[in-house]
Amino acid sequence: MGNPSDANTGFSNYFIQKEQYAMSYNSYRGTPNWVSWHLSSAWMGSTPRQDDFRGDNTLPDNFYRVLPSDYTGSGFDRGHNTPSADRTLTVTDNSDTFLMSNMIPQAPTNNQQTWANLENYCRKLVSQGNELYIIMGQYGKGGTGSAGYKETLAGGKVTVPNRIWKVIMVLPEGTNDVGRVTNSTRVIAIDTPNSNSISTSWATYRTTVDAIESKTGYDVLSNVSAAVQEVIEARVDNGPTS
Repeated sequence: MGNPSDANTGFSNYFIQKEQYAMSYNSYRGTPNWVSWHLSSAWMGSTPRQDDFRGDNTLPDNFYRVLPSDYTGSGFDRGHNTPSADRTLTVTDNSDTFLMSNMIPQAPTNNQQTWANLENYCRKLVSQGNELYIIMGQYGKGGTGSAGYKETLAGGKVTVPNRIWKVIMVLPEGTNDVGRVTNSTRVIAIDTPNSNSISTSWATYRTTVDAIESKTGYDVLSNVSAAVQEVIEARVDNGPTS
C-alpha cells in the first residue's frame, strides 16, 4: 500500500524487498524503521516454527549485522515485525522471518501478550475470508523490559524503541486491492509503549493513522487515493477485537 518513508539506499532508510516482506532498515539503530507485508490464506500452511534466529547477510557490508546474541540478557525479546505464524507455507518463508533485520528489542509483555493477541486476531480475520495489508514500525528511544529501562543494546549498536505501532488494512479477498480501498474500508491502527507493564489488551492502544504519521513523519498507505486516505486515516477503529 506504499513506501511510507520513501526508503532508498540511505544508511538510515535503506529499502529491502524480500519475498516475504518489505522494509526500511536503519543501520544506525540496528532495526527496521518499518516492515510491511501482505497476509492472506495463500501465505498460510503447516510449516512449523523454525526458530533459526540469525544475522541478515544480505545487508550491505558496511552495515553492522545484528546477531541474536546482541539481545541476550537484555530483558527484551527479539520481537518479530513480520510474525513467524504469518509465514507458514514453506520452510523458507518461515525461516526468513527469523532474520535479525526483522527484529526489534521488544518488552516481553508487549511481545508475548499484547502483540501476540493482535497477531492472532489478524489471522482470525484471514480465516474469515479477508486479506490484510499490515505495516509495523517503531520510533523514539528507550523502553522498559524485564530487566528495567534501557536505551540501547550491544554497546549502542541496537536502539531500544520507545513506541511500537501497527497499521492493518482489512479487505475481503479479491483482486485490484489498492483500487478496492474505499472510505468504509476497515483500518486498525495501534501505538503502544515498549513497556513490560503494558495492558495485554491491544484495543487499549487504538489510534489513528494520522496520529502515527504525525509522530513518525511517514506517509502510510500512500498508494491509496488522497481522498480516501483523508477519511480512513482520521478514524479510530471501533470494530471487534477477538
